[in-house]
Amino acid sequence: MSQLKLLLQVALRNLFVSKINLLIGGIIFFGTVLVVVGGALVDSVDESMSRSIIGSVAGHLQVYSERSKDELALFGQMGGEPDLSALDDFARIKEVVQQHPNVKTVVPMGTSGALITSGNTVDLTLARLRDLYKKAAQGETPELREQILSLQAHVRQMISLLEEDLKRRSEIVDEKATDPAEVEALARARSESFWADFDKDPFGSLEFLENRIAPQVTDGDMLYIRYVGTDLVNFQNTFDRMRIVDGAPVPAGRRGMLLSKFFYEESFKLKTARRLDLIKEARDLNHKTIAMDPQLERWVKDNQSQTREILFQLDPIKTKQATERLQRVLGSQETELGKLLPAFFAITDANFDARYKQFYDELAPLLDLYRIRLGDDLTITAFTRTGYVQSVNVKIYGTYDFEGLEKSAVAGSLNLMDLMSFRELYGYLTAEKKAELSELQKASGVQEVKREDAESALFGDEGSASLVAEATPGLIDEDQQLDGLAQKLRREELANRVYTQQELENGVVLSAAILLKDPEQLEQTMAELQAAGTSSGLPLKVVSWQKASGLIGQFVLVAKLVLYAAVFIIFVVALVIINNAMMMATLQRVREVGTMRAIGAQRSFVLNMVLVETLVLGLVFGTMGATVGGVIMRMLGTAGIPAGNEALYFFFSGPRLFPSLHASNLVEAFVIVLVVSALSTFYPAFLATRVSPLQAMQTDE
Repeated sequence: MSQLKLLLQVALRNLFVSKINLLIGGIIFFGTVLVVVGGALVDSVDESMSRSIIGSVAGHLQVYSERSKDELALFGQMGGEPDLSALDDFARIKEVVQQHPNVKTVVPMGTSGALITSGNTVDLTLARLRDLYKKAAQGETPELREQILSLQAHVRQMISLLEEDLKRRSEIVDEKATDPAEVEALARARSESFWADFDKDPFGSLEFLENRIAPQVTDGDMLYIRYVGTDLVNFQNTFDRMRIVDGAPVPAGRRGMLLSKFFYEESFKLKTARRLDLIKEARDLNHKTIAMDPQLERWVKDNQSQTREILFQLDPIKTKQATERLQRVLGSQETELGKLLPAFFAITDANFDARYKQFYDELAPLLDLYRIRLGDDLTITAFTRTGYVQSVNVKIYGTYDFEGLEKSAVAGSLNLMDLMSFRELYGYLTAEKKAELSELQKASGVQEVKREDAESALFGDEGSASLVAEATPGLIDEDQQLDGLAQKLRREELANRVYTQQELENGVVLSAAILLKDPEQLEQTMAELQAAGTSSGLPLKVVSWQKASGLIGQFVLVAKLVLYAAVFIIFVVALVIINNAMMMATLQRVREVGTMRAIGAQRSFVLNMVLVETLVLGLVFGTMGATVGGVIMRMLGTAGIPAGNEALYFFFSGPRLFPSLHASNLVEAFVIVLVVSALSTFYPAFLATRVSPLQAMQTDE
């Protein structure tokens, strides 16, 4: 003990004597700061991202079929949706999984995607006009007639705008490049005779406009929509970060859909309004300026040049109102709305706040800000698992988001759909679909023939070929045959049918989310559920939230590997520098060491002296580095780190990351520092033990 006390006194005495010690201490100090801050930040991102994934859609665990060709990737994978085999009976899976004492909730799921069209302005206007004529067919009222005339005027104004665009295009490019069919169609739609005869055959006239005029407008978008089919009530009760933003939740047992608020704003909002919103967010949250940010400047220019979307929405009355309002706002006498709009959208940092408010106060009330409105039906067309095309009309009840992830494109990419609609798009025969096929079979007179009887049924002797019939024109009346079925389907109105919980659970799913009572037992629970599935004869594969989230879940693992690689490189360099510095320090102390040996110091004492000095150096400067790292983390934990882009919203689990420092980060830093310090000292310490009194005297001479 007395020897250790002496070694510590010597180490402390020499701590700040040599400049070489200060160099070594500086390396240890900055290395410790890096390990503490870097490790704490990566751990904080890991915790935040796990909250995002677990609390949004994945749960703690996911189960899916072990027969699947691809691994489950809830947020998609490179090349499209993963190829998963279906789990035929969710009720059976739920029964097995919920027997585990650590399982809190099981939520059925299935993820897929499809292309949809947002529709262009002409399409949407013509659809409204068609609906009005359908109502008029049942009984026209003066109010209904006024609405029809207003929409007709709106369509005629859009045709005029299209004709102007065509003339400008002809002036810019070769007239031969203009399609004569487009010119002819516009001329017919512009003529007075066309509109004079419109009411004689309104649906025929609308069909002409839909087929020949609407395709000339290019403001409609093809959108890729990702959706999760799930038990919507169970989903909302399980994932407490989910909240309804607009509209209402889908009633229990009903068919319907909730669009992600992010997706709804990004995909269906008027592009001009969306760009204004993005500029405001960038200015208010990230403190960017239009003058200094090229992206904001480009959005401003787009709003100035792309005003057709607004012009197409305004009928003659609204056009006049918009013109008067912009004249008042701009103090202008210009009477052409097409010139007033670019002037209004000439936005700078100085006038942005005023123009943003004026847009929503003056222009927005005259416009449809969203192509799809809450309460509308959205037609989703997708390929089923067997490759044929299936379409489903789903009512949009509202929008939702996950608290803290409102601006995240990753969390905002998933829309929620009821299980029954999802199964129909997937290709699973629901009870309604089976009934529909049965009715069609009866109406068409289709017979079921076994494979072994097919040849005789088709090519048997006369009188025995049951599938051969004589063509009889007029025998089949399609309207009469199918009218009863159509009426029956209309009466059922699938959208209004209420499904029981048993119907929701007794059917196909692609995966299921599992929430645990004690997440600390995740690995053990995962192994036990895998064993339970095997013993029950269920082809289940159980994976953690990190595995189920695909490439997104591997982000933190990659970040940790990068951090550890950086630390490894830094400390390898530090080890070499410290080793060389210690060798220089040892050579400078040859006289001192030789004198100590001359008065009786053993080699073990010299070895321990050098090692203790290095360890004390590491502890002192390591403590200083850990203290500074702790102060930095305390400051970051209080102020937070802003999410500079939408991707970071997901990784930070909100608009700011508030990192925290754990004891493990300090322990990790000290272990690395002491190990590196000890390894770098062994060779210089060995050299010090080889110094003899004779060498010391020779040095003195």
